Amino acid sequence: MLQRSLDLLAPALERPEAVVVDCTLGLGGHSEALLTRFPDVRLVALDRDKEALRLSGERLAPYGERATLVHAVYDELPDVLDRLGIARVQGVLFDLGVSSMQLDEADRGFAYAQDAPLDMRMDQTTGMSAADVLNTYPAGELVRILRAYGEEKQAKRIVAAIVREREKEPFRTSARLVELIRDALPQAAKRTGGNPAKRTFQALRIEVNGELSVLERAIPAAVKALAVGGRIAVLSYHSLEDRLVKQVFAAGAATTAPPGLPVVPEQYQPRLKLLTRGAELPTEEEVAENRRAAPARLRGAQRIREDAE
Repeated sequence: MLQRSLDLLAPALERPEAVVVDCTLGLGGHSEALLTRFPDVRLVALDRDKEALRLSGERLAPYGERATLVHAVYDELPDVLDRLGIARVQGVLFDLGVSSMQLDEADRGFAYAQDAPLDMRMDQTTGMSAADVLNTYPAGELVRILRAYGEEKQAKRIVAAIVREREKEPFRTSARLVELIRDALPQAAKRTGGNPAKRTFQALRIEVNGELSVLERAIPAAVKALAVGGRIAVLSYHSLEDRLVKQVFAAGAATTAPPGLPVVPEQYQPRLKLLTRGAELPTEEEVAENRRAAPARLRGAQRIREDAE
């Protein structure tokens, strides 16, 4: 869905001296595409993963001063722009979730298909690991996390097994957790929805990285950073992310006037125009080419007014 994201942003980035923010740099694929397609654009790219910054820095080196890479979580966008002296930007791109590099590096512990230390931190220099969460959180809190962030219907059953097993030996690797989940679930639950560990791993990753709370702050901050005419595109990969994006965009595209006014004053007019009808999905061809694109959901919006004073 890279080309569709670029197409959504294009009308705002084909202007002189346009600035675009890639809030999720990763290995730099989207950033490189932005710099290539829009030869006059200036890029600011954020990532909390220092290894990703190093690798993407090498990839984007040919673009010189057009690309500014920053070690930051994307809810820190206002501070980053302030430090760079950038008042408003013309485009913002989010490609949420785990990068391919993080999934493919075994020692990061994101993938349930291979045995690895249970880490899951996007920034390995700070915070609790997934093993810390599993080994120290009270049972009730683990159930809440699996239900809220993994939408796991068997949360109580899985957590009971986790608590029982961690008393014997703390969790350290992903293979042991995957095996425990397989053993804990009833046969009917294992027959649908792919790998039975998928929802638990998603929930742990979101908790470890504070992904939803960060996103709740980041999307409104990104919208606020847009100049009038600026555009934002967000690729999300599960319903919790997509729901947050949808809510922020819908609120910005709605009038805030009290009901019954014959004429809606300027201060109550919508601030955003939606650029996608609902969430756009990847094509069958793209999914066949890259199975990781299957859950992707794309939403876009354009800033059409300043906020009311």
